[in-house]
Amino acid sequence: MESKTEILYKEESYKIIGACMKVHRELGSGFLEAVYDEALKKEFMKSEIPFKSQVKLKVFYEGEQLKKYYIADFICYDKIILEIKSINQVPVVFYAQIKNYLTATKMELGMLINFGQSSLTYKRIINSNNLR
Repeated sequence: MESKTEILYKEESYKIIGACMKVHRELGSGFLEAVYDEALKKEFMKSEIPFKSQVKLKVFYEGEQLKKYYIADFICYDKIILEIKSINQVPVVFYAQIKNYLTATKMELGMLINFGQSSLTYKRIINSNNLR
């Protein structure tokens, strides 16, 4: 769990949220995820946020890599998994999806961004199994 005094990857998170807010202000809600994905790539480049897009995340079972894999929308700063949605209400299953991504990669922070409402919504998900 995060303490109130220390936010995991605070500066990076704020920069990512700022870029997402800028995209949402420009486009509003109602577009497909692919539109926000493309706009975010442009905004991340303008904001100098290092990112990789559509990243294959390996999954292991008993130490052996499976043929199946997850695909994360973005990995920013080589340490934050970013999943974007464009829906009215975020079902709990999407939070579980990010938790699975974090477990698979052993990363500490995931963010779920929803462009589908009149105001941008986001949630930080911490991999409590992997905190330092």
